[in-house]
Amino acid sequence: MRLDKYLKVTRLIKRRTIANEACDAGKILVNDKIARASYDVKVGDEILINMGMKPLKVRVLSVSEYATKENASENYEVI
Repeated sequence: MRLDKYLKVTRLIKRRTIANEACDAGKILVNDKIARASYDVKVGDEILINMGMKPLKVRVLSVSEYATKENASENYEVI
């Protein structure tokens, strides 16, 4: 799954266009490297989101196309 879509599905970022713009601006790092929106997210990847006052680092636990509000946080763990 694309990185921008993963960020939207897991509700780490509210909209896919904002996730895409954040990737283009270099604010999203995957495994300590700047990632493009088209990056293919895999289980075990560590994503660092540098938006706002406090950076957020998560580890990918699963990749699913759809997630409800209740189970969206089961796809990652905060580090």
